[in-house]
Amino acid sequence: MGNLATILIVDDEEDILELLRYNLEKEGYKVKTAKNGDSAIKKAIDHKPELILLDIMMPGMNGIEVCEAIRTTAGLDNTLIAFLTARSESFTQISALDAGGDDFINKPIKPKVLISRIKALLRRHIDVNKNSSDGILILGDLKIDFEKIKITIGEKDIFLAKKEFALLKLLVSKPGKVFKRGEIFNNVWGSNVIVGDRTIDVHIRKLREKLGSSYIKTIKGIGYKFDF
Repeated sequence: MGNLATILIVDDEEDILELLRYNLEKEGYKVKTAKNGDSAIKKAIDHKPELILLDIMMPGMNGIEVCEAIRTTAGLDNTLIAFLTARSESFTQISALDAGGDDFINKPIKPKVLISRIKALLRRHIDVNKNSSDGILILGDLKIDFEKIKITIGEKDIFLAKKEFALLKLLVSKPGKVFKRGEIFNNVWGSNVIVGDRTIDVHIRKLREKLGSSYIKTIKGIGYKFDF
């Protein structure tokens, strides 16, 4: 994929579309654009981009609605969606996460910073897909064997409790994605299980003690994400 990745930019402002298109094409990306939600969904289906840069405030369908539609469209399950958001907008990060967003990019943003963010997003996406064969996932120095339930950092074996491993498995399934606390509860403990509010925090703390503090990031007031 690399610089041959296809990126769909969705924004109703022509000058923003052209600015983003120019800078992304200069980096070698294949760029498609759409000015509204209906066009965005059609182009996403036609071109199956690896990444969609999606404005939130648009006439007709807003970005949240477009994201929800894309997430229920066959063939677009693995498409990354990064919201373009103005800091003053009323939509919250939680709303965007609920819709299935993977990341947030605040406008205005300098082209070099945007390119850096996009490269990081795509790199995480590629690393997970390329390095997860045969039930083994390799992320930097971290090696996870899902069949043997075994963690290795460098040459050191790390031993995790069952729920710790389940929590880590969820977080690494989409590096960079922010998992809300409710989503973590449902996936790791099950919606029918009642546990204390501090349960996730305790397990996150134990994972950090065993893996190091650099892998799991806290997104204040929302949840956690895995980064590397």
